[in-house]
Amino acid sequence: MAEGLIARTGHWCFRHRWQVLLIWAAAVALGVLSAGPVFGSLTSGGGTSSMESVQAGAVLDKGSDQGGVVIGVIDGADTAAPAVRKDVRSLAGTLQRMDGVASVVTPYDAGLPAAETAMLTAKDKRGLLVQITLARLDDDAEATAIDTLTDTLHGFAATLADSGQTDARVTVGGEPVMDKQLTEQASEDLSGAESLSLPITLVVLVFIFGGVIAAGLPVLGAVVSIASSMTILLLITRFTSITSDAVTVVTLLGMGLSIDYGLLLVARYREELGGGFAPEEALRRAWATSGRTIAFSALTVAAALSGLLMFDIPELAALGAAGVAIALASMLVALTLTAALVGFARHRIKPPRAARAASAAAAPVVATSTSTSASASSSAAAETGVFAGLARRVQRRPLTTMLVTAVALVAASLPVLSMSMHLSDSGALPRTVESVRVTDQLADRFDLPTVPTVTVVARTDAAALDDWARRWTDAPGVTRVHPAQQAGPGLATVGIDTTGDPEGATARDLVHALRADRPEGGRSWVTGGAAALDDILQQIVDRLPSAIAVTLFAMIVLLFAMTGSVVVPLTAVAMNTLSLGATFGLMSLVFQHGFLAGPLQLLTVDGFSPFTVVCVFAFAFGLSMDYEVFLLGRIKEYVAEGLETDVAVRRGLQHSGRIITSAGLLMVIVFACFVTGRMGSIQQLGLGLATAVAIDATVVRCVLVPAVMTLLGRANWWAPAPLKRLHRYIGLNETVLPAAVPVTAPAPVPAPAPLRQPEWQPEPVQRPEPVRTGPPHRSATQLLTKPQVETETAVRTEAAVRTETAVQADTAVQTEAPAETPVRRKRAWVAYLWWFPLGLFGAHHFYLGRTGRGVLYLCTVGLLGLGWLIDPFLLPGQVRRANADRRSQG
Repeated sequence: MAEGLIARTGHWCFRHRWQVLLIWAAAVALGVLSAGPVFGSLTSGGGTSSMESVQAGAVLDKGSDQGGVVIGVIDGADTAAPAVRKDVRSLAGTLQRMDGVASVVTPYDAGLPAAETAMLTAKDKRGLLVQITLARLDDDAEATAIDTLTDTLHGFAATLADSGQTDARVTVGGEPVMDKQLTEQASEDLSGAESLSLPITLVVLVFIFGGVIAAGLPVLGAVVSIASSMTILLLITRFTSITSDAVTVVTLLGMGLSIDYGLLLVARYREELGGGFAPEEALRRAWATSGRTIAFSALTVAAALSGLLMFDIPELAALGAAGVAIALASMLVALTLTAALVGFARHRIKPPRAARAASAAAAPVVATSTSTSASASSSAAAETGVFAGLARRVQRRPLTTMLVTAVALVAASLPVLSMSMHLSDSGALPRTVESVRVTDQLADRFDLPTVPTVTVVARTDAAALDDWARRWTDAPGVTRVHPAQQAGPGLATVGIDTTGDPEGATARDLVHALRADRPEGGRSWVTGGAAALDDILQQIVDRLPSAIAVTLFAMIVLLFAMTGSVVVPLTAVAMNTLSLGATFGLMSLVFQHGFLAGPLQLLTVDGFSPFTVVCVFAFAFGLSMDYEVFLLGRIKEYVAEGLETDVAVRRGLQHSGRIITSAGLLMVIVFACFVTGRMGSIQQLGLGLATAVAIDATVVRCVLVPAVMTLLGRANWWAPAPLKRLHRYIGLNETVLPAAVPVTAPAPVPAPAPLRQPEWQPEPVQRPEPVRTGPPHRSATQLLTKPQVETETAVRTEAAVRTETAVQADTAVQTEAPAETPVRRKRAWVAYLWWFPLGLFGAHHFYLGRTGRGVLYLCTVGLLGLGWLIDPFLLPGQVRRANADRRSQG
C-alpha cells in the first residue's frame, strides 16, 4: 500500500467522493456568481499613487467636479441642412436633461467661437461632433449614464433618416466609453477562447487516453478551476484594482495547469491499473508519485509568480496574488476533485491498450519464468521507445547537443535587442470596437487639438507658468509649447509637444529635463504618456532585483526539497532563461516586425506594454518549471531506486516524455485559442505563453535537459553535507512500497512466480497460504512421466523451495515489522516550518498524517484563518499524538 500525505489525501477523497463533489459544486456556483462583479470592476491600470504622473492626474481630478467626455460622431449628414441643425439642437436638449450629464456642446450652440465650431465640424462638412461631459459619478452611476447616452445617440440616426439624411450614421466614443467597450471585448475574447479550447482539448485527450471518461476528467477540472478563479479575483478586487490582463492570464493559467495536472494523474493511474492493481490501490500509488510531482509543480509556479508581489504597482501585485492563488487552486482541484471523480469512474477507466496486450501475452510466461528474467524484461521495456531512443542519441554526444541547442535558442533571442516599450499603443486595439473607430475618425476627419506629449501641472498662476515654459521652446525635439491654462485656483497647466513617438526616447528625455528644472514657487508635477511610461519602467527596474531574488530563492528551495540537490535547481533556472529569451525574440519578430502577423491576423504594435512583458516573463517562467518538475519527478524515482543517472534519464524521459509532450500540446492548444481574440494584449499573452510552452516541452525538456544531466552525471545530485542532513527533515518524500504483484491460489505444480490477474480487471491482492515444508505434491500423471521431465521437475522443486522460503520470510517480516523497522518521529520544529508558509492550506496537518483535517483546511483556507492562528499553540500536543499513533500502528 502506498503511503504519504498526498496519497492519503487522494485516498480520502476517493472514499468520500460525494462530499468532495458537493464542495466543488458549491465553489463553481460561487464562481459563476462572482464573474459579473469581477468584470464590472476591471480598470485600465495606470500605476501606483507614488508615481509623479499618477499624482498629477489626481491633483487635476481633485480640483474638478467633472468626469469623462463622451463623444458622438454624426457621419454622413449635411451639416448645413436646417433640418440637421434643428434635430441636433433638440438632441442636445434631451441629453442635457439626463442624469449624470454636466454639459453638452454642439457646433450649433449660440455664442460658440468660430474656431471651436470648426473643430466640431468634419473637414468635408459631412459630419459633426456632439461632446457630452459627465459629472463626477461613482462606477455604477457612470456605467448607467454611458449606456443611456449610447442608446440615445444610436437612436438619433433614425431621427436624421426621417429628416431626409438617409446616409447618416452615429457612433459613440470617448475615454469612458472606450474603457467600458474594451472591458466587454476582453470578456468576449476570454469566453470565446474558453468555448473553443475546451472541446478541442477534450478531443485530443480522447486520442491520448482512448476513452471519453478518462479524457473528461482533466477537462472537468479545468472548468472548476476557471469558475473558482473568479471567486479568487473577486476577493482580490476588494483590496486592489485589477486589469483585463489579470483576468486573461489567470484564466489561461487555471485552464492550462488544471488540464496538465489532470492529464498527469489520470495517465499515472491508468499505468498503475496496467500493473495489475485494484482501482483504490492504483489511485494511492498514482497520487503518491504523480501527486507529489503536482504538488511541487504548483508550489514552483506559485514561487515564480511570488516575485510579482514585490512590485509597488497594484496591478502587478494583484496579478501575482491571483496567479499564486490559482496555481494552488489548480493543485487542489487536481488532488481532490480528480480523486473523487476517479472514485465514481473506477473500472470505467481502463489501463492503456499496450499494457492490456502485454499482460495477456505475458500471462503464460510469468507462471514458468524466474523473477530475474521478469525483471530483465521490465528493464528492457523501460528503455524501449521513442523518447528513450531520443535520450540515447542525445547521450552519445551530450556536449555537442547542448552547445547546438543553446546556440539555436540564443539565436532565436536576438530580436529581443530591438524590443521597445509602449504604455498605450492604438495598434493593439481592435477596429471592431466602436470607440476605437471613433478615435481614428477624430484624428483623420476633425481638426481637434492633439493631446500634448508632456503636460506640466504647477501650483502657480498661468502667467508665471508661461514665463517658465518659454525657455523650452528651443529645447531639442520640442515642436510647440502650448499657452498655459488656469486649471483652478492656484493651479495651472502647460503642454509641450515633441517630434517623433510621443512615448519615445525624445519625449522621455524631455521629461527628465523638465523634472530636473521645475517651475519656481509651489509644487509641480510632470505627466503625459512618456512620463507615465518612464515612471512605470523606473518602478519595475527598482523592484526587479528583489523580485528576482524572491522568485529564485523560493524556486531553488522547492526544487531542493524535491531533489535534495543544489545543482538541479541552478541548471533548471539557466535553461529556463534560454527558453524565455527565445520566447521574447519570437514575440518581437511577430508583433513588432510583422513576421507572419498578416496570415495569423495579429495586431502589430510599436512596442509592448511593460505589464505584458512582466506577465509573460513571470507566467512563462513558472510554466517552464512546471515541465521541469514533471521530468525530474520521474528521474528522481529511478535515482532513488539506485540506478545511474544516465539510465534514470533514459527511463524518466521514456515514461514522462509522452506525458510532457501531450501536456505541452494541450497547453499550446489552450493558449493558441486565446490568440484568436481581438484584443492585442490577449493575442500577445496567448502567443507568448504558447511559444514558451512549445519550446520548453520539446527542445528544452526532451533535448537540452537530458544532455546537461548526462554531462553532469552524479554531480546532478550534489549538495553540501549540512543541506543533505536538512533535506532529510524538510524533503517531501513519498513512501511507495515495493511493487506488489497480484497473485492467485497456488497451482498444483509450484511456480517460481505467482500468476497475475488480468490487468484490465484487477482484483484485490490475496496472499497465498504458507507452502508446506515437505516434498511437493505430484499428481499421478507427473509420477508416470517422471523420467521424461526429471530435469524440469528438479528446477520446479528448487523454485518451490525458494517460493516457500520467500513467503515464510515475508510473513515473518509482517509479524515482526514493528520490532525491526524504526518509526521516524515527527518533529515539532518541522511542523512549525510547514505551518508558517502553508498552514492556511493544511500543510502541517498533512505532515502529521491528519489527512481529514488537512483537506478541511484546504477547502476552507485554514477555517477562514482562525484555525491557522490557533494551531501554533496546539502543535506540540498534535506532534506528540501523531508520534504516539505512529508507534501504535508500527
